[in-house]
Amino acid sequence: MGEVSGLGMDGLYVVIAIFVLVLVTVAKGVRLVPQGHKWVVQRLGKYHTTLNPGLNILIPYVDQVAYKVTTKDIVLDIPSQEVITRDNAVIIANAVAYINIISPEKAVYGVEDYQIAIQTLVQTSLRSIIGEMDLDDALSSRDKIKAHLKNAISDDISDWGITLKTVEIQDINPSGTMQQAMEEQAAAERARRATVTRADGDKQAAILEAEGRLEASRRDGEAQVVLAKASQQAIEMVSTAIGEKEMPVVYLLGEKYVKALEELAVSQNSKHVVFPADISSAIKGMLGK
Repeated sequence: MGEVSGLGMDGLYVVIAIFVLVLVTVAKGVRLVPQGHKWVVQRLGKYHTTLNPGLNILIPYVDQVAYKVTTKDIVLDIPSQEVITRDNAVIIANAVAYINIISPEKAVYGVEDYQIAIQTLVQTSLRSIIGEMDLDDALSSRDKIKAHLKNAISDDISDWGITLKTVEIQDINPSGTMQQAMEEQAAAERARRATVTRADGDKQAAILEAEGRLEASRRDGEAQVVLAKASQQAIEMVSTAIGEKEMPVVYLLGEKYVKALEELAVSQNSKHVVFPADISSAIKGMLGK
């Protein structure tokens, strides 16, 4: 009875082993690929096929899933790097690339690590593109850089079964030292413009002041001419009116003379006023008579 019982236990172990082997075999032969992925299958160490999403049947122990690749868009962050422009300015630029794997077998067999390869390719192309541009153009031409960058790397990564959806320039800024130099240059330019504006203002003010003095002098001269002509006409009219009569003239001149002496007496600079004894004789002397 003991021997029969031992044989029964051995047979149970064999059945369990066969059952486990069947389960493992089925698991290796039937594969469910999730949506958004593709699996690369090798048969005896060599590429055999690519499994699409859904139920797939493989030959157990012969076929092996070597790589599992996503077919979703992949976002690659391109690290920041220093780039020298054509005019020897240093700027810091980084980017982000959006790629999609079309042929997984080319991506895994065509390059060791396609993500690192694309990052390096973008960095190299970015340095080359910006190196042909001046600083001002590089800072203001993101769309132009983006277009050149996409054209530069699209053909290269297509050999790896990868398509470049788009590439964006995240940041492109002058380096710290360059930014400080630009700020100093901008401050100097603003100071120069202020100096020029102030000089122009002083120049215009001086011109206007000189023109004002010139106009005032011209007007004074014209006024003196007018007064001289008026005095001449007045003298001629008085001379014509009095003829040889000297008393009216003496009276008028005497009146002016007295008035001038009164003003002299009021002045603070004068302490004594002396009137001539014979005003009429003095006036006649002034007239030469």
